[in-house]
Amino acid sequence: MATLARPAVRPVAAEPAYPTRRFKDRRSSFTRYRIGSTKIERLGTGYRLVRGPGWFGDGRYLLWSDIPNDRIMRWDEETGAISVFRKPSRNANGNTRDRQGRLLTCEHDTRR
Repeated sequence: MATLARPAVRPVAAEPAYPTRRFKDRRSSFTRYRIGSTKIERLGTGYRLVRGPGWFGDGRYLLWSDIPNDRIMRWDEETGAISVFRKPSRNANGNTRDRQGRLLTCEHDTRR
């Protein structure tokens, strides 16, 4: 079961919500970058291996790769809805944006 995290958009509670017992740092070298008042929120479940999240702030949505299911998923911040953005994704892994705002994706299947 994989989870994705996003920063809190609502006011932060007096007591930090992170870290919790449900989430654990896998690499202590990243501890210094952690923001103690950042909220962890599960966006969805049922994924086997997710990677390469890419945030599109202008559209207020997040894309990530669901590699074993050969698809790219999309989470909409306004509605909270999760939908399939691209299938097949050719085993997409990394997602980012170029300087023009276009999606760039690394594909395992096509080696591009």
